[in-house]
Amino acid sequence: MDASVTLKPGTISYRDDGQGHPIVFVHGLLVDGQLWRKVTPLLAGHYRCIVPDLPLGAHAQALNEGADRSPRGVAHLLADFIEALGLESATVVGSDTGGAIAQMLVTERPERVGALVLTNCDCLENFLPPIFRPLKWAAFVPGSGWLAGQLLRSSAVRRSPVGYGLLTRRPVPAEVTRAWAAPLLDRGVRRDLVATLKAIDKRDTIRAAEHLREFAGPTLLAWAPEDRVFPLHFAEKLRSMVPGAQLELIAESGAFVPEDQPELLAQAIATFLTRQDADELPSD
Repeated sequence: MDASVTLKPGTISYRDDGQGHPIVFVHGLLVDGQLWRKVTPLLAGHYRCIVPDLPLGAHAQALNEGADRSPRGVAHLLADFIEALGLESATVVGSDTGGAIAQMLVTERPERVGALVLTNCDCLENFLPPIFRPLKWAAFVPGSGWLAGQLLRSSAVRRSPVGYGLLTRRPVPAEVTRAWAAPLLDRGVRRDLVATLKAIDKRDTIRAAEHLREFAGPTLLAWAPEDRVFPLHFAEKLRSMVPGAQLELIAESGAFVPEDQPELLAQAIATFLTRQDADELPSD
């Protein structure tokens, strides 16, 4: 089911499928909820899968004037979204920049979050990863957002390392990347993206990681060890910092685990949640 909710900063579109325990899936920069299109059908038979399109450059409707477009602002927007839907003890699953946002969410607005799952994502001092830091620098150059929108109209550019080419083991379908790039032709969407890029600060992810140990819910790190954008040693460091955090390795995947290995990721999430349910059962 496609729906939307209007919040003070703007309107958030989302997809809502299945019934049961709610799982909120969080994407990153320059993609939308389609990143999770292969994962949610595998879980919707047992869980309520909620996939918002956050204002991170591939969203259809720009935020209102004055909205906080920083990563921390988007984390609070996500918290308001979860609250508006009346969700309780939701599991939040984050990928790429969405993983950084999810970490800020559970360390600043954890009231409605019961568990956290992170796939390969920005964390600690790796925000942005070195290969993508030029995106932040370019945000300070007038007209860079418009130029990016023009360049990404080309399927060859979208497949290349300056597009989405470094993030998966196999190319993302052209119709999907086309849909991700198309909103950049809108001035308001470019304004949102540029503001977010300018506000990226590794101090926010370092602070969030340091406070993850205070998050009361369980944490799963479902990580692709072969990914060079978000190397495994960052997941291992997070595991060492978060009491009880579990690390599940997902082979043969790039940074976009939901794209390369949706079945393994869905299985890891389902096993993690089933284990939490079992742990909550009273003993004889």
